[in-house]
Amino acid sequence: MTATSGGRMPLLEHLREFRKRLFRSLLAVAVGTGIGWFFYNSIVTHLAKPVCNLALAQAQGATHCGSLYINGVLGPLNLQIKVSLLTGVILSAPFWLYQLWSFIAPGLHRKEKRNSLFFIVCATPFFAVGATLGYLILPVAIRVLFGFTPNSLTNLVRFDDYLDFVMRVILLFALAFELPVFLVTFNLIGFLRGKTILKPWRIWVFCIVLFTAAFTPTGDPLTMSLLALPLVALYFLSGGIALLVDRARDRKIQI
Repeated sequence: MTATSGGRMPLLEHLREFRKRLFRSLLAVAVGTGIGWFFYNSIVTHLAKPVCNLALAQAQGATHCGSLYINGVLGPLNLQIKVSLLTGVILSAPFWLYQLWSFIAPGLHRKEKRNSLFFIVCATPFFAVGATLGYLILPVAIRVLFGFTPNSLTNLVRFDDYLDFVMRVILLFALAFELPVFLVTFNLIGFLRGKTILKPWRIWVFCIVLFTAAFTPTGDPLTMSLLALPLVALYFLSGGIALLVDRARDRKIQI
């Protein structure tokens, strides 16, 4: 990639770089989607566990599984495409997160690029932890939500709506857990100081709660709290780490 004096790039070069990173990310998502398509039955079997034992129903040749059903001629195909695509996004996350950071990194100095290795090393584990947490809270959230069904009524759920809800929860939790990685990385490269992160803490907490309320697939307080509370804790932890980094950096400058 060509850069002008001062490390700056013309707009056309930025667009070319963005196109290259986007193409690579989409290619990785496509590969992950193919994997999701191949293992589709195993994936939906695991994701359906909070509602019904799909593996047992398939083994027994049952015509239904709990309250789940598929509607329409194109329903099964649309369901498989949707699940495969979301699986591809989740599986390829380490690669497209790396491409995202690689698009930003050329504008950094050599020392800042070295510090940015923190992002590459930590982005994937935090994404995985968020996705795992989203998967683990699903049975509790679904049990609570189904508990609002009035007595003597049956709650029939479209399988594609259910799996869309499940995959969105997992993806939302995974992306949300990237917040501390971004904050600490920006601090390490000197873009944000710890005081800058923590000073508007009330605004941060409000924005986190607002984010969970707006983007959580359900509006129930349980799911929102299970996402908002860890994010708030990770925000303050990130700010604390940033303060320690700033203190060590200032001490080196004084010496």
